[in-house]
Amino acid sequence: MRAPLEPKEWGLPGNGEEIAETHGRWGPWNRGGKTKHKRLGSRACGPDSCDQALIQIGINMMAFPGVSHLDSIPLPGQGLPLIQVDSVQRWMEDLKLMTDCECMCILQSKPISLEDDAQSELIPSSQHGPCDHLQLLLKRAWIISTELGRIGQKLDRERWGRVHSLSVRLTCHARSMINEYSIFNRGTSEEMEQLQKLLMEKCSELTAVTERCLHIEDEQALKSMKPCVGETLSAVGRNFSQLLELALTQEIQVLVRKIDTSDNLYTAESTTGNLFSLTQEGAPLCRIIAKEGGVVALFKICRQDCFRCLYPQTLRTLASICCVEEGIHQLEKVDGILCLADILTDSSHSEATRAEAAAVVAQITSPHLPVTQHLSSFLESMEEIVTALIKLCQEASSGEVFLLASAALANITFFDTMACEMLLQLNAMRILLEACGDKQRVDTPYTRDQIVTILANMSVLEQCASDIIQENGLQLLMGMLSEKPLSGSPAEVAACERVQQKAAVTLTRLSRDTDVAREAIRLGCMPRLTELCWVPAERNNSDSVLVACLAALRTLAAVCPEGLQDTDFQQLVKPRLVDSFLLCANMEESFV
Repeated sequence: MRAPLEPKEWGLPGNGEEIAETHGRWGPWNRGGKTKHKRLGSRACGPDSCDQALIQIGINMMAFPGVSHLDSIPLPGQGLPLIQVDSVQRWMEDLKLMTDCECMCILQSKPISLEDDAQSELIPSSQHGPCDHLQLLLKRAWIISTELGRIGQKLDRERWGRVHSLSVRLTCHARSMINEYSIFNRGTSEEMEQLQKLLMEKCSELTAVTERCLHIEDEQALKSMKPCVGETLSAVGRNFSQLLELALTQEIQVLVRKIDTSDNLYTAESTTGNLFSLTQEGAPLCRIIAKEGGVVALFKICRQDCFRCLYPQTLRTLASICCVEEGIHQLEKVDGILCLADILTDSSHSEATRAEAAAVVAQITSPHLPVTQHLSSFLESMEEIVTALIKLCQEASSGEVFLLASAALANITFFDTMACEMLLQLNAMRILLEACGDKQRVDTPYTRDQIVTILANMSVLEQCASDIIQENGLQLLMGMLSEKPLSGSPAEVAACERVQQKAAVTLTRLSRDTDVAREAIRLGCMPRLTELCWVPAERNNSDSVLVACLAALRTLAAVCPEGLQDTDFQQLVKPRLVDSFLLCANMEESFV
């Protein structure tokens, strides 16, 4: 069983972040930030836009998981993503590659060692896994992308000496990447050879044009050369992107073919593990996997009883691939939802298997993905899936299993309003509220975020109010208004803000019922809501929490205005909402 995961990993609702990085096909190698993606060829390469153009060079192959789906907390067996490795360890790993390149630059790209010796040094020893050459390719590609970015920066500053020396380094790295890949793939295709040749030609062209710039002393002449250098650099990036995409596509085709034809447990396990590792490198690789039939091959495993012990690992890989629309489309084409429903409703499957199936459901129903609104086949199996998920919540033996199941339910309540009515009929309110008192199942703000999301969506139903009062749900909502992070990590702080916001929203919706409103006032909701408005630190300076609390206060005050002090009523309830918001939002501003 894997370690507890952040809800962001399944594109959970209301996280305030985009799920799974819906990147363009080949944007920059994203280190966790959000980027807008455009085709490089459509960008100008003038003096002021070269650096921006370089940022768009087609190297988003890995989109190193930072914001992605399944990204915040690593899974056992997943290994650390390349970009998240300790900096000293990264330096030690890259030292040989970088120093080799430096030596080659000094000797004008003439290698120190003989060809045979150089090849033998690059071949992994027998203790390495079968995908080491892929990792080597990805690492070399990351180095090249870094060099491309540095060249763009130096070009914008017109540091021509550095531009030329970095161009030579870039050429060396490109040649090394091609040589390394050729060692492991001796029968390269004609298309691959053509792209390799084109890349090296463009690298040589870049080196030549930057060398000419070194001998030009006229500043105006240098400025006129800058667009030319930028365009050549962009061409290098485009060719590199195409070569890298083709190389990775061919490698993924091999892995998918092995999974599809495997009748051996060991082969299927190791190949699925390798495919999972690739999914962790970002959305672009997930798109390639989906395009090359990875989803079809993985569901083939999930439909064979002889591979039952591989179901958790296979489903985890599927959840990763389905962070992109292409993966969800492929899942629907192969009746994947029906397969997931069968796994969830079959009690003979282990809890781990059903939990991983719940993770796939959470991923494909994420409200952040517009494609989920067109999953027509999901509606046919929704009742079975919802029933199985609420049962999994009730019987969960750990916080992680409960989190996976509740995350799927939370997303489904956004997916279709019928789900809320189903949950009400299944006594979901009682099951979820009882679970809140069980520290073994509900032990993090991430889990409480899922519970309060379900409550907020169910609270639109009139019948929900009586159930909330009967199950002491208002006391739970009061506690959620005081949610505090334990670790202080940004992810946990954000989760606590979401819990406070959704608790206030739920109170607002439920307080349409005067009985609920009076009970909430009796329990002391109004003083806490007032405190959250006036004290920014209590809500971690969150504007969304402030708006939700102001709305809840106004709803409660309409039922019982005497529950508020006169000054609070005059400032928080009587003015327009926007005026009260501005008053509270500016509490910490200093005009000294």
